[in-house]
Amino acid sequence: MGAVPKRKISNRRRRNRRSHWKLREPHLVVCPQCGAPVRPHHVCLACGTYRGVQVIEIEEE
Repeated sequence: MGAVPKRKISNRRRRNRRSHWKLREPHLVVCPQCGAPVRPHHVCLACGTYRGVQVIEIEEE
């Protein structure tokens, strides 16, 4: 025999369980060097700096 629920799960209980499935807006901060939006504690992909230090070289197109 398979795992079969003994009772129907109510709409409220099902919706409460799924209430955390929503997408969240990403947190962004402003890069102090160039002003581009950047994820916190990540290298700025626009200018290549992290905490005021040049970490990666960005090629200009």
